[in-house]
Amino acid sequence: MKDAIYGGVNAAVLTAMKPDLTPDLDRMAAHAKWLLANGCTGLGVLGTTGEANSFGLHERKAILEGLIARGIPAARMMPGTGCASLMDSVELTKHARDAGCPGVLMLPPFYYKGPSDDGLFAFFSEALNRIGGGVKVYLYHFPQQSAVPFSLALLERLIKAFPGTIKGVKDSSGDYANMQAMVQAFAKDGFEVYSGSDEFLQRILAEGGAGCITAASNGNSHWGGIVYAKRTGAEADAAQAVLNATRKAATSVPLIPGLREIIARSTGDAGWRTIRPPHLPLNAAQAEAVWAAWGAAGALPLPGLAPAKAAE
Repeated sequence: MKDAIYGGVNAAVLTAMKPDLTPDLDRMAAHAKWLLANGCTGLGVLGTTGEANSFGLHERKAILEGLIARGIPAARMMPGTGCASLMDSVELTKHARDAGCPGVLMLPPFYYKGPSDDGLFAFFSEALNRIGGGVKVYLYHFPQQSAVPFSLALLERLIKAFPGTIKGVKDSSGDYANMQAMVQAFAKDGFEVYSGSDEFLQRILAEGGAGCITAASNGNSHWGGIVYAKRTGAEADAAQAVLNATRKAATSVPLIPGLREIIARSTGDAGWRTIRPPHLPLNAAQAEAVWAAWGAAGALPLPGLAPAKAAE
């Protein structure tokens, strides 16, 4: 898709933490710079993989400000700003806009289950009117996690009500037919559809989608960048095969601690294993299994990182 603001490969960036569980912005910024140098066109910060809903509003603002202060371009970041609270969503979105981010990723209000499309339309209408423009909004369709899906009818209604502001969607449902339907219905008008699943990158690009925003891009973005650049041919097909295999490897254990384990071993930095409860680090058997799976996928050592070291 031409002229997509975040077109390409966007990592759903891990949030580094110190031993006291506060954000480690130096470590996180270094990882973000590596991602941008190794296939990522953009960074989805403070999403599901970044454990956004384990952080309070002041922490989320400080993380975004801290990354910008450490040289991560605001123009390359798509912060997650969707909260269960209307007012929190508005506050975080205004903050991201004022910090220079061109777009944000918004979950639906996820605590109350089974809201009607009318209720969701009312929520987003109220939020967008209070935000007052100046930022593009990407909707986060992840029904397995939020239990609140975006129907095609609701998307159409929001796009018509807020043209140019409701700019796209991240579809993490794993349902390719749903992604395809979104592209076919809305991409012709500049609506950007991003797959939340690495295995669909090549297919969604061929359909006219904008790219991907994925967890496994924390480690496999080099190959995602090849797929985005080449689209078709032997090199693109081989890179897509690595994406498929690394996605399978990443989801063979609990996803977030599993990705932390891969980065910890690849950098020799055990601090990447630190994670906020209720998530827990992998046990020894899981750690060995996920490392072996990434190796079998042909993705190790990760490009541009120090040679892998043994687990500490």
